[in-house]
Amino acid sequence: MNGILPLWKPRGMTSHDCVFKLRKLLRTKKVGHTGTLDPEVSGVLPICIGRATKIAEYITASGKTYEGEVTIGYSTTTEDAWGEKVEEKKVDRIIRRMEVEEILQSLTGDIIQTPPMFSAVKVNGKRLYEYARQGIEVERPSRTVHIHKLQLLEEWNELDVDHPSFTFEVVCGKGTYVRTLAVEIGNGLGYPAHMSALTRTQSASFRKEDCFTFEQIQEFVQNEDPQNLLLPLEMGLSHLPKMPISDTLAEKVKNGARLEEPEDWQDGSVVMEHKGKAIAIYQRHPDKPGIIKPVKVLFND
Repeated sequence: MNGILPLWKPRGMTSHDCVFKLRKLLRTKKVGHTGTLDPEVSGVLPICIGRATKIAEYITASGKTYEGEVTIGYSTTTEDAWGEKVEEKKVDRIIRRMEVEEILQSLTGDIIQTPPMFSAVKVNGKRLYEYARQGIEVERPSRTVHIHKLQLLEEWNELDVDHPSFTFEVVCGKGTYVRTLAVEIGNGLGYPAHMSALTRTQSASFRKEDCFTFEQIQEFVQNEDPQNLLLPLEMGLSHLPKMPISDTLAEKVKNGARLEEPEDWQDGSVVMEHKGKAIAIYQRHPDKPGIIKPVKVLFND
């Protein structure tokens, strides 16, 4: 089996749980996910199978879209609804929509985030959540992330002080912690806050409507060839520039040859495409000007 299975991850499962379950359902070992989703977050989780596991990192590095809910008034250890309360402050003033929109605008573009203690970021060889479970606070490395779009989803003029929550949509780059965004929105308003709900609605080119649930997959594999569930690996590279190549050049590319850089070569990763099939991913050679080299050969048979 080779291709990408767009999974709708249910709440209550880790991304690794999903991979383990799919290995059994599809009866294949070469299965990998494309970026961790917290257990209590549902949504789009593209799963790479067979040869497609070679491109998992490119899907992971692409943009994501989420729909979430911020609740103002208290913060938690995990920055979401499933942690213990840390700080509480009753909303005692009118919060207008325009004020929230200004804060969302200030958080758009390049921003600096510090990963939450309950996260998978590694410090000194251990994941932060391992320290957090032991009650150990460690210094966390801040990083720059990019927020393409951040907007409110529902219509309202003033926040209900008795139920101070509102929904938003965010389109963001790799490494963004949406939980932390919720906390930052609260800070801008002068209140502790947390992310009370979150769903990923898009990952790379894969959207909610493309996805299969575990129930649908189980029913499908009982009656049909599971390969028919999979989308071509090229879909996972749709956000990268393409360079069509000839039959002769395709043979060289399949063998991992270094090539002279074409005049119109673009920065970053470029997909070498032969008759609609992604053969390899090339980049500029780091040490040899005018030369491009393969970083991934996807088809060499």
